[in-house]
Amino acid sequence: MLINFGFAIVILLALLIFASIKILPEYERGVMFTLGRMTGVKGPGLFLVIPVIQKMVKVDMRVVVLDVPPQDVISRDNVSVRVNAVVYFRVIDADKAIVEVEHFYDAVSQLAQTTLRSVLGKHELDEMLAERDKLNADIQEILDRHTDAWGLKVANVEIKQVDLDESMTRAIARQAEAERARRAKVINAEGEMQAAENLREAANQLAKEPQALQLRYLQTLVDIAGDNNSTIVFPLPMDLIEPLMDVARKIDDRAPRSDNDG
Repeated sequence: MLINFGFAIVILLALLIFASIKILPEYERGVMFTLGRMTGVKGPGLFLVIPVIQKMVKVDMRVVVLDVPPQDVISRDNVSVRVNAVVYFRVIDADKAIVEVEHFYDAVSQLAQTTLRSVLGKHELDEMLAERDKLNADIQEILDRHTDAWGLKVANVEIKQVDLDESMTRAIARQAEAERARRAKVINAEGEMQAAENLREAANQLAKEPQALQLRYLQTLVDIAGDNNSTIVFPLPMDLIEPLMDVARKIDDRAPRSDNDG
């Protein structure tokens, strides 16, 4: 009888020791509670947890990817958009993550949703579309500051998508088309201005050297002959035409006037 009782005690002790052995991998930590009081953080590796007296809560120390559900946001210029984001965070103090907040994963999720709506509501639609890096940094800074007391570190925040209403999408397309048309007109006007400036400089240069104008005439003849052989254009220099016009004016002045003339 005593032998059976001793054998049972030995088996019970062996089961108790076996149940006390805990092994944690490199990426996990165990927050220890002894009779309800936190007595430290264990792991990774092999250690003992006394049943009934001690309790261990496992905490994953790896980076957690939190998908923020789509949020309906009204921008500062009263445009309704639907935005979703992703938050990357990790636990740096396992004891604070367990003691200071209940279910830190859900707490970060709710805080991320409210912060996303609050930050984006202070900006206009154009800023949401063009300045995502700045908005991501602002949201990350707010989340990191609030979760520091929970033993968490927010590594990064990324706005994944900004969904617009179909009517707003068409309005933005019309705005972009008008902007492209405006730029085309400005570029065309600048080109005309530069061309006029170059022509003015060319005219001033030709005025200094009359022979250059004659060479330009000859070059124009060569260009026309190469383009259309059936057409011959012979421009006359102005220095040849002006003497003929002067002779015509002198003849007209010497001609007798009729009695009906002034």
